[in-house]
Amino acid sequence: MTKKEKAQYIIDELEKLYPETPVPLDHTDSYTLLISVLLSAQCTDIRVNQITPILFARANNPYDMVKLSVDEIRMIIRPCGLSPRKSQAIYDLSQILIDRYEGIVPDNMELLEEFPGVGHKTASVVMSQSFGVPAFPVDTHIHRLLTRWGITSGKNVVVTENDAKKAFPRELWNKLHLQIIFYGREYSPARSPKLEIDFITRTIGTKTALAELK
Repeated sequence: MTKKEKAQYIIDELEKLYPETPVPLDHTDSYTLLISVLLSAQCTDIRVNQITPILFARANNPYDMVKLSVDEIRMIIRPCGLSPRKSQAIYDLSQILIDRYEGIVPDNMELLEEFPGVGHKTASVVMSQSFGVPAFPVDTHIHRLLTRWGITSGKNVVVTENDAKKAFPRELWNKLHLQIIFYGREYSPARSPKLEIDFITRTIGTKTALAELK
């Protein structure tokens, strides 16, 4: 298959599997989504969704968040890992939102990337899922699968994101990146992937991917 044919095959098969794509992280607005995505770094969405109800019961907006101490935030989010760094980032970005943006999360990629603890991927998730701006956040599932499927060389996540944006129509980015994540979790996990269930890799995978998964 050509890369264009592969891209269309991926689109068609994932749409059959996942016509609906709810955001895996529970949230109520752009602020709670921002905090949830920040917490998800090196942590599962399931664990984040267990912790955020506790945190958001205390503070679901920047004004209430800065009433908590960094240590109080850290104790709540400790199960998510990296709690010293994440708690400081949550407190600091909440204060910045109050000082600069009247407590409102800006719908601007560059501004979001300036916040403590917010990298390009986190900003992309917020822009795509909260504000509906086309973006293609690349997590480990997407990086792994698009490499296996020959859509990207897989040199790094920046290359993967650029290749994905070239391969897939812009109007599908926001939905497709979630569909790929769902597929990776269900059919092609990082640990012990099996070709008998990973039918997309079995159909369009690179020679290297097929050899690795045998």
